[in-house]
Amino acid sequence: MTAITKVPPLVTVFGGSGFLGRHVVRALARRGYRVRVAVRNPNLAGHLQPLGNVGQIQAVQANLRVRWSIDRAVQGADHVINLVGILFESGRQRFDAVQDFGARAVAEAARAAGAKLTHVSAIGANAQSQAAYARTKSRGEQAVLDTVKDAVIFRPSIVFGPEDGFFNRFAAMSRLSPALPLIGCGETKFQPVYVGDVAEAIARSVDGVIEGGRIYELGGPETLTFKQCMEQMLSVIGRKRLLVPVPWWAAGLMGSVLGLLPNPLLTTDQVEMLKTDTVVSPEAESEGRTFAGLGIQPQPMDAILPSYLWQYRPAGQFNKPTSA
Repeated sequence: MTAITKVPPLVTVFGGSGFLGRHVVRALARRGYRVRVAVRNPNLAGHLQPLGNVGQIQAVQANLRVRWSIDRAVQGADHVINLVGILFESGRQRFDAVQDFGARAVAEAARAAGAKLTHVSAIGANAQSQAAYARTKSRGEQAVLDTVKDAVIFRPSIVFGPEDGFFNRFAAMSRLSPALPLIGCGETKFQPVYVGDVAEAIARSVDGVIEGGRIYELGGPETLTFKQCMEQMLSVIGRKRLLVPVPWWAAGLMGSVLGLLPNPLLTTDQVEMLKTDTVVSPEAESEGRTFAGLGIQPQPMDAILPSYLWQYRPAGQFNKPTSA
C-alpha cells in the first residue's frame, strides 16, 4: 500500500524578492512550506530559488495596483504575507495605491481564499502624521484589521542587514564624501532591528504560534540616535568623517530638491518621518507585543554590522580589525 504524503502548506509572499522578503522566504523554506513569491517582475526573482529545494519556491507576477493579479496570486494559499511598502513615490507607485489600497486588496483576497494573513507595516504609522508614508501605513493597518480580524500586523523599526538601504547607503557615501549629514541635527531615535529577527517573527506567525488581531512592534535591543548610528557605522568601517548637523528647515529644502531625483537620497516626506522617534512604545512593551513577548532575542548591531559593512573599509576584508 502506497503511503500518502501530506502536501506542505502554501504561503503567498507579496514583495518576497526585496530586502526583507528574501529573508522571510528563506525562513519559510527552512520550515518546509511551499512558497509562492508574488512580485511585479518574476524575472528578477531568480535569486530566491537557491533558498529552497527544487520546486519549493515559485515566483508569480502580481501588482498591488491590479486587483485580479492579487486574487490569482492568493488562489489556493493557506497563508498570505504582505511585505510591500515604498519609501518614496515614483510614477504610478503612490503611497495611497501601494500602502492603503494595496493592503486592503491583499486582505480582501486573503479573506476570499480563506487564508490567514500577516501584514508588515512600520513603527511610526499614524493616521494624524504630516508624512504621507505614515498616514497610508496607518490606513493600511486599519483596512487589514477591518477585513481580516485575526490578521497579525508587525511594525518593525528601521531594519538593518545585508542589502539594507540605511547603513549601506551612508557607508557608501563615506567612501566619497568627507562629511555625512545629520538630519534634524541627528537627534531622532531609532531602535535598529536585524532583518533575520523580523523574518523569524513573520515565520512564527505562519506557524500559528502568534496571537492574531494584534499589532506587534519590533525593535532591536539598543535605542540609538541618528548620530550614534552614524558613529557606530563609521567605527565598523574604520573611517573618520565629519558629522554635519542639518536643522529641520535646511533638511526640508534638501528634501524638496533631492526628491526630484529618480532614486532620491531624501524627500520632504522622509524629513517629516524623521521628526518622530522610531522606537517601540511603552504600551507595546507592557502588553507583550514585542520581541520579548514573542520569545525572540533580537541581535545587537555590533554582532551583525561587521559581517556586511566590511566592504566599505579602506582595504575591505584585508583591513586589520580595530580593538573594541
